[in-house]
Amino acid sequence: MPATYFIADLHLEATRPGTTRALRRFLLEHQDCDALYILGDLFEAWIGDDDDSPLVREVAEMLTRFSAAGPRLYLMQGNRDFLLGKQFCQRVGGKLLRDPSVVNLYGEPTLLLHGDSLCTRDTEYQAFRKTTRARAWQSELLARSLEERRTLARELRNRSREATSNKAEDIMDVTLEEVERALLDHEVQRMIHGHTHRPARHDHAAGTRWVLGDWDQKGWYLEVKPDSCTLVDFDIKQ
Repeated sequence: MPATYFIADLHLEATRPGTTRALRRFLLEHQDCDALYILGDLFEAWIGDDDDSPLVREVAEMLTRFSAAGPRLYLMQGNRDFLLGKQFCQRVGGKLLRDPSVVNLYGEPTLLLHGDSLCTRDTEYQAFRKTTRARAWQSELLARSLEERRTLARELRNRSREATSNKAEDIMDVTLEEVERALLDHEVQRMIHGHTHRPARHDHAAGTRWVLGDWDQKGWYLEVKPDSCTLVDFDIKQ
């Protein structure tokens, strides 16, 4: 039976090779599918499509082999890899997907997002998100050397971890009113997103919301078939 897969929040980095190995296994075991959607934060940090690090080369090779086997591959920017661009996506045989996007999944229109735009109670983060999505800000950053960008990425990660540790858990989750608004505005009854690291199915008045899990001690993916949606987890050895 045809199947489409969704993953997000792998947060790949050189210090966690187990997650990269888990992705390699996942791609090898699921290449007989219609499509794979990566809904943001594939990498813990992304300094630009010209990144020449060993990790980027390794992941690019894996994704290229996967797309060459036949499945369609789609990538979406997350809050960690918001500089991910068309150049990298083309390099791996994939397509850069806008956030948000509506796709037709076996006859059912489905809204896809990374998920951070739904967390409207975190006003501090939303202000940062607006700044970092501006073309002028991104162009200025990408004009810097790779080493300068790596240094800035480390600073932003440390700042983000410190800020997150001081915020209430509910602030970093989605705002239910925003979820309902998004479903109604896009005229769909199904939504798939990541970001919050709280894998689950939620039934709202306007439709169903599937939340993908992050890849840490466990990996997560959503398998969508013409007659079913299944959230699956598996163990990762770091």
